[in-house]
Amino acid sequence: MNQDKFALPIHWNDHEDIAMGLYEKFGEDFGESKIYRIRFTDLMDWVLSIPNFKGTKEECTEGHLEQIQSAWVYEWRDNK
Repeated sequence: MNQDKFALPIHWNDHEDIAMGLYEKFGEDFGESKIYRIRFTDLMDWVLSIPNFKGTKEECTEGHLEQIQSAWVYEWRDNK
């Protein structure tokens, strides 16, 4: 059975859910210093490609991307 079908939609303010999705996608490929050096245009594209993400490019703000970076770093640290 496909679990994604039953997952709740993710939006820009769901920073922790987005961070978990990015960590699942990239794992150890991105450590703390590398996460903070990601271009926001790349980060936005990666977020938009997360399964069940329902936000739009137009709804994205710099504040959302900064919060997502921080949450991703915490997710990475939690999995060390």
